[in-house]
Amino acid sequence: MNTTTMLHARSDTHEGLFCKDRQYGPMLEGLWVPAPRYVLRRDRIMAALAGHAPGRVLEVGCGAGALLRELADLGHKCIGLEAAPAAASVARTMTNGTGATQIVSEPAPDWKESFDTLLAFEVLEHIEQDEQALREWLTWLKPGGLVMLSMPAHMRSWSRRDEWAGHVRRYERADIMRLTARSNLRLEGVECYGYPLATFTNWLANKRFRNKDMAGGADDPHTATAASGTDRSVDLAYFGMQQSWLGRFAMALACQTQRLFRRTDFGDGYIVIARKS
Repeated sequence: MNTTTMLHARSDTHEGLFCKDRQYGPMLEGLWVPAPRYVLRRDRIMAALAGHAPGRVLEVGCGAGALLRELADLGHKCIGLEAAPAAASVARTMTNGTGATQIVSEPAPDWKESFDTLLAFEVLEHIEQDEQALREWLTWLKPGGLVMLSMPAHMRSWSRRDEWAGHVRRYERADIMRLTARSNLRLEGVECYGYPLATFTNWLANKRFRNKDMAGGADDPHTATAASGTDRSVDLAYFGMQQSWLGRFAMALACQTQRLFRRTDFGDGYIVIARKS
């Protein structure tokens, strides 16, 4: 069975084949593909957003823009805030053809309390002053608006891959409780996603990234942060296996299995769902 719909998508600096895969979501073949950890996270994010009425969505640090593409296709009016020029260019390619989506590099003066939903996935771990950043983002959200965040879990899991991506920390559940309380958020739920597949993929990633430069060939964490959301140089090499029938079966099973452990702390990352007070 063909599980992928394809069409050509272009931008000023990137050209790729846009594909909308029923299992993995949007991708740009040969340029950006969903890594296993992304697929696991996407499974839980899309489940949490299911049933929410279309509204105005802001994703901070949207990277390649794959989730924005999905939300735009569901009727949401989306803005992606992405300061890294290369990532913003990929995101424009990814969201090409969705008139309801904009990719911008800086916040606008009229954003105050103008969004229904604020998203920031795998962003806060790159920022030294994470509480200050989150407080600024929340000024753009309407009172009572939905907040969804994700971040890597457990400093005991710190690895070469964190250094490659330009991370400054990983989070514990207690860190999330403090961060949301100090930001005056009403916490609705915290999930720990990725178990058990992430245990294996982390071991494999550490082997693959052991002798690899920082993301995008960067020399410092800040530059690596800018490249980490779209550098798929390693994942592209293995994506053929992920697309095979066995790979698809394994990913489907992993997505189902992680749901059994979402209330534990066994996984590789946290997903936070909250409301602005």
